Amino acid sequence: MKIRFYLDPKTNASHIHRHKVTKQEVEDVLSHPGEDRIGHEGARVAIGQTRSGRYLRVIYVPEPESIFVITAYNLSGKALIAYRRRIKRRK
Repeated sequence: MKIRFYLDPKTNASHIHRHKVTKQEVEDVLSHPGEDRIGHEGARVAIGQTRSGRYLRVIYVPEPESIFVITAYNLSGKALIAYRRRIKRRK
């Protein structure tokens, strides 16, 4: 499936780069999310681990022929602890 990225109007670069996230890392999470749930206003939130071991939260909108990624950023602190706890409970 095709993945499109929101472009920051000031820099004309993908917004994910502001958070030091690569397109490959987003693809890693979207292809094998640990969680994928409903977000706000039709968006979805995928949380997962990249091949390099980094935990990310990816905010995206599913479209008929593609996925539109709004942003992605590191999962850390209490949010990461809670995510790991939820994953552990499922196993």
